[in-house]
Amino acid sequence: MTKPKGLENGLTNYGDRDFARYLRRSFAKSMGYTGAALDKPIVGICTSESGFNNCHRHFPEMIEAVKRGVLAAGALPVTFPVISLGEVFLSPTSMVYRNLMAMAVEEMIRAQPMDAVVLMGGCDKTVPAMLMGAISADKPAAMVVAGPMMTGRHRGERLGACTDCRRFWGSFRAGKVSAKEIEQVEGRLAVTSGTCAVMGTASTMALMAETLGMLLPGSAAIPAVHADRLRNCEETGALAARMAMTGGPRPSQVITPAAIRNAERVLLAVSGSTNAVVHMAAIAGRIGMKLDLDDFNRRSDETPVLVDLKPVGAGYMEDFHYAGGLEGVLREIAPQLETATRSITGETLAKRLARPLTDPIDRAVIREAKNPISPVGGLIALRGSLAPEGAILKRAAATEALLEHEGRAVVFTSLEDLAARIDDPELDVAADDILVLQNAGPKSPSGMPEAGYLPIPKKLAQAGVKDMVRISDARMSGTAFGTIVLHVSPEAAVGGPLSLVRTGDRIRLSASAKRIDLLVDAAALKRRRSEATSPAYQPARGYARLYNEHVTSATEGCDFDFLGPAGD
Repeated sequence: MTKPKGLENGLTNYGDRDFARYLRRSFAKSMGYTGAALDKPIVGICTSESGFNNCHRHFPEMIEAVKRGVLAAGALPVTFPVISLGEVFLSPTSMVYRNLMAMAVEEMIRAQPMDAVVLMGGCDKTVPAMLMGAISADKPAAMVVAGPMMTGRHRGERLGACTDCRRFWGSFRAGKVSAKEIEQVEGRLAVTSGTCAVMGTASTMALMAETLGMLLPGSAAIPAVHADRLRNCEETGALAARMAMTGGPRPSQVITPAAIRNAERVLLAVSGSTNAVVHMAAIAGRIGMKLDLDDFNRRSDETPVLVDLKPVGAGYMEDFHYAGGLEGVLREIAPQLETATRSITGETLAKRLARPLTDPIDRAVIREAKNPISPVGGLIALRGSLAPEGAILKRAAATEALLEHEGRAVVFTSLEDLAARIDDPELDVAADDILVLQNAGPKSPSGMPEAGYLPIPKKLAQAGVKDMVRISDARMSGTAFGTIVLHVSPEAAVGGPLSLVRTGDRIRLSASAKRIDLLVDAAALKRRRSEATSPAYQPARGYARLYNEHVTSATEGCDFDFLGPAGD
């Protein structure tokens, strides 16, 4: 048991420790603290609230609930901010700033006087960033998440950001929804605080965090506006106070290779976001573990999809919560889990699963393993001549007829090229072609945005085409759907085979063989490579330069190459 140091953690160095302690207490007392309060263990509350983050607008109330729990358990709560990543408010994309946030979280936990920390995240990149930073700082840590928003209503139909926003926008582009109706829908998609109402990246990462053991059991899917969300915050604050007093558990004792493998199982069973593969690779990298894509595929082929939620099913996150949440999923895949893992409570997964259920599982939302939505997992990794280091396909979101497909490539060399030509009536494209986007990976000027969900060319959308095979080194939103190959590695910007594709080439996708191949002979590719003239993108200064010079590939998690395991 480690004795808490409270305000004496990491004293500022003036060359006189007693003076540093005296000065720190003096400045703390200027904020109205008593000496007795300053003698207590300290729980930092790391918040990612921002006016540019709609998902977190209820955090002030959540913070007060965390404080109640900390105070009731005998510790002193101190709130501190880190940068926030509001998914749709950042340019070029939030992914670029995930590592900046992870660094800020790590450094502020390490630099400021606290014995434990409560991490408050939610919107997509904030959860993995906080987990990455907390692992590297390795002080006792617990997490609470924003929780999903509730659904809205439009003409008798439930709506939830952001799968329904894509569906309506596709209909608008196809001329089936008017400008007046799309404006109505705009105000009815996101109607409460909280993260997207479907199994997008935010909800997927919340489930991953709970499976890893960093959230209190049963808390990942509580709706943002539910009173249980505040009770969860209070309980987490109390737990963090006890962790501050005992010195653990620390993230390195909770987030283990076995816990990460369990999280992969859950990702596959809930048919979660493709973004989670990148984030889990980065989290794994912080403990010195590398995700093995062959192992991932083996797990996918033996893990059934059990959850009927949008974007690939019918329900919403509020339905998932009331149906039993993560608990219902874990119990169905229990034989495939490594149950010796422990959560921040100290309880093993085996003990958690041995407890009797308080409520029955709603099988309309969470299926039994013997009656799955699909007998195989929702995501797979692809390799082949187009992606020697890997790519990701969400097969659960794909059109089945396109999972085995060969077609002619229609190439867009950048996001700007895509925007300029995708709706051109003269674009030479047919429904059985394959749309290819280049130069949208981590080292591109766009920084790997969620642009892999290439729009169906307008003339095809108006003719009724709803899906095509689309390939890129970009990402896509966890709320999106379609036959979309993502995270192609090596990316085009570093000279990967994707950069050599030309309009008219043949490409073959085989989900059954887990391959994506460019059907061009080696001599032609060698000639194209020798003729390449485009200089690599090199930002001149600041964080953009740091990011471009040090970001790793999607397969390695897009973390920085100097942020491996602590002490490495």
